[in-house]
Amino acid sequence: SSFQEMTNVTSVLEFKLLGFSSNSCCQILLFTVFLFFYTLTILGNIIIISVVTLEPQLHSPMYRFLKNLSFLEICYTTTVVPKMLANLLAKRKSISFSGCMAQLYYFVSLGATECYLLAAMAYDRFLAVCQPLHYAVVMTPESCSRLAVGCWVTGVCTGFLPCLMISRLNFCNYNLIDHFFCDISPLLKLSCSDTSVTEAVIFILSLLVLSSCFLFTLLSYIFIIFSILKIPSASGKRSTFSTCSSHLMVVTMYYGAMISMYVRPVYNLSSELNKAVSVLYTVATPLLNPLIYSMRNKAFKKALGKILLRH
Repeated sequence: SSFQEMTNVTSVLEFKLLGFSSNSCCQILLFTVFLFFYTLTILGNIIIISVVTLEPQLHSPMYRFLKNLSFLEICYTTTVVPKMLANLLAKRKSISFSGCMAQLYYFVSLGATECYLLAAMAYDRFLAVCQPLHYAVVMTPESCSRLAVGCWVTGVCTGFLPCLMISRLNFCNYNLIDHFFCDISPLLKLSCSDTSVTEAVIFILSLLVLSSCFLFTLLSYIFIIFSILKIPSASGKRSTFSTCSSHLMVVTMYYGAMISMYVRPVYNLSSELNKAVSVLYTVATPLLNPLIYSMRNKAFKKALGKILLRH
């Protein structure tokens, strides 16, 4: 029985990713659009990391977290997009079983890390706005680094269980994944095992990670908004809210897409809708994050201008 299980699991040595349209003209158009977005994402996030590193005025905790987020976005989009681009031009749109599991692991781990980092950034803004006198004491460079490292380590650990459970499922001989990368939902649909336990565990884990981080972030912003409303001057309200609004926009976009995808006990979203929502958080969000943070941030734009003048 155990030998039969092993042969079943290893009988699928690779998966075929169906991706988007089978029309070659449509694939070339998608390749061009996604390559353009991917290049902008990498450049935009590298610019943020470089400016924050080179400009001493931006060595505050808020920008340290932003540097971590930018590095994360580069890793996150690189987990999915290069393989997607290669498959848009390839005749055999395949990925090995081990490659698929690795992609799934990095995708889940980095997605969880982003949730923890966004929560840490919300906590940083909460301290800065609601407890300004304690901010310098609580959010020291050491505690900021510990918090960032904690987000990465917890994220890396979060990815293990879902990937281990999915890798142990039987996939028999049917290997067509109706998606452009190895995501949880299409892999569960593809398995010929009973996936009810795996689905339940992933649902509970997704609910715990996404909901706890989202609620923590939401509570932080409720306190921040109440503190801003107490500021007597209109200009004071505006300048305080402008430091938080960028982060709030990113949080809304990211959690909106993620919760709609993963906090569901049954993975029954249509494959086309699944792909559309997935494009939102694998391609659009990593591109929009640097744009939102840099374009809406006066200190960042000033620092970028200084560096450009220097060089």
